[in-house]
Amino acid sequence: MSSQPRSTGRPLWLETAAIALLMTATLKIMANATISPALPALEASFPDEPAAAYLTRFLVAAPSLSVVLIAPFAGLAADRFGRGPLLLAGVLLFAFAGSAGAYLPDLQSILVSRLLLGVAVAMTMTAQVALVGDLFSGQRRSAFMGWQTAAINFSGFLFIGFAGWLAGLSPRLPFLVYMLPVLLVPLLLPILRQERNTRRESAASTAANADLAPQKGWLVPALAVGLLTMVTVMFFFLMPSQLPYYLDENGIDSASGTAMGLGALTLTGGLVAIAYKRISSLVGLSASFGIGFVLMGLGLAILSIDALWPLILGGAALVGAGYSLVQPSFLLLALQVAPEERRGSVSGIVTTAMFLGQVVSPLVLTMPIQDFGFATVYRGTALALVLFAAAGFSLLLFRPFRPRHAG
Repeated sequence: MSSQPRSTGRPLWLETAAIALLMTATLKIMANATISPALPALEASFPDEPAAAYLTRFLVAAPSLSVVLIAPFAGLAADRFGRGPLLLAGVLLFAFAGSAGAYLPDLQSILVSRLLLGVAVAMTMTAQVALVGDLFSGQRRSAFMGWQTAAINFSGFLFIGFAGWLAGLSPRLPFLVYMLPVLLVPLLLPILRQERNTRRESAASTAANADLAPQKGWLVPALAVGLLTMVTVMFFFLMPSQLPYYLDENGIDSASGTAMGLGALTLTGGLVAIAYKRISSLVGLSASFGIGFVLMGLGLAILSIDALWPLILGGAALVGAGYSLVQPSFLLLALQVAPEERRGSVSGIVTTAMFLGQVVSPLVLTMPIQDFGFATVYRGTALALVLFAAAGFSLLLFRPFRPRHAG
């Protein structure tokens, strides 16, 4: 059963479906980061709430918790009911739940809305990745994954900057940023129609080939991709979760220093991601993993040397560049191991792994940092990433990846 993606030959940035899916991918970073600039003022606006300090800080992480719990089931739903309807429902729920913080009366109800926002993120992310597999193939898929990583990096600047300006006016106004995805609905409707036609063709093909056995053996490779994704994200999140404390320990203003460090990370990552298609088509998927892991390891090794600005900015930039090669490679690998009828399920596994890595990173790495120091943990993580790189390069000796071009 297969209905191959149709290649129009047009540049991705001229295709409505590609634009809609790229914009949908940016909801992942919008979900957590948008309200960060408003947290201190939001806490101060609830002086009678004894748990305000705890609740406001948990508002940022709450969507990730929901994603971890819901994404596997969202993947099953995408395979059962279709990716398009799940994506549209997720976008609408995202706008409703995300913007609810602008008018809800207390922190407890805002927290519930943030958990619902995580459900929406699980729906949109799993459906979006599966649709990329359905609609694009070969080099167009690689190009899309690179552009997606770039869009996520650059949109972080826009969302956080805009939300910061709104937070200066009122701590409730940044929640209204979550209404912006409603503008995507007209772009998503053609995807629903296209998917409906494709599913009819697939159903007819399945009926005509009912004697053919379904593809098996996809679950173990998918879980392996998910595990490696989770560990990689756990290491990567040393930057956003621990960099402020590293700077503070070394007498550097953590607020401005973190902004500069993460700015170097996201800017470099965005620029490298734009070139991802060219890099991956030149060296292949295994080598893309290897180069990405080497760059991430080198960046963390540089950070372990000393807390000097050239090392901080250079190390952060290398981590961002490496992760921008590794992240789209994970998604491409997941789509390669997924049979067409299981793309939603595999997307759910990888989405869960990405957000689980964010959740467990501070839980797993904070204690070693307290016991052995930042430099030791940075060096140990760099060594682990170099071992990952060696594994990626070694695959070239046994089963080299040959880029598959769209027809």
